[in-house]
Amino acid sequence: MSVAGVNVSNIPNVTANYSTATAAETKAAESKKDTAASQGAVYDKSSSSSDKKATYSVNKMSAEDRQALIKELKDDAAKRQSDMMNIVFESINGQAKKFSQVNDPWKLIASGEYRVDAATKKQAQEDIAEGGYYSVDKTAERIFKFASALAGDDEKQMKKMQAAFEKGYKQAEKAWGGDLPGISGQTKDAVNKMFEDYYDSKNTFTD
Repeated sequence: MSVAGVNVSNIPNVTANYSTATAAETKAAESKKDTAASQGAVYDKSSSSSDKKATYSVNKMSAEDRQALIKELKDDAAKRQSDMMNIVFESINGQAKKFSQVNDPWKLIASGEYRVDAATKKQAQEDIAEGGYYSVDKTAERIFKFASALAGDDEKQMKKMQAAFEKGYKQAEKAWGGDLPGISGQTKDAVNKMFEDYYDSKNTFTD
């Protein structure tokens, strides 16, 4: 049968062929989607594996790189102790000078540093008085805070800072030419008390 030259009997076959083609394309698309999803899972796994390798990348370092890292860490630790010794020396030496400006100006004059006038003596008195910049409490507090900043609340590192404090104090004694003034000895005791209180706080157990 034909209508306007078109064989109508062939239309169902065309429709069937179209339906079959559509189903095949849909199936292929779904298969492609599944493949992509599968590949995505593989990618995520690879990424995860890569992250894991990055975490332990230090184990892949060459012997030369490991030695360089060790040296860098040692240099950093040495610098921290050196910084601690320097701040102790400057603090204690400065405190001793302020004390001498008030109580023993002849020592400073004999050293050829400067003449102690009335204004300098007055300022020194304020500096070493209770609450003053070079008082026992304020000087000890500055030294201990500096140690804490360098150690980072690490008890082992704090012990190293305390050892560096002792060395810095001895350097100040040597530069002073003998025993430091009593105010400096009191400051030393105050600093060591702060260290001991810190260690005690780390060993305190609460129920």
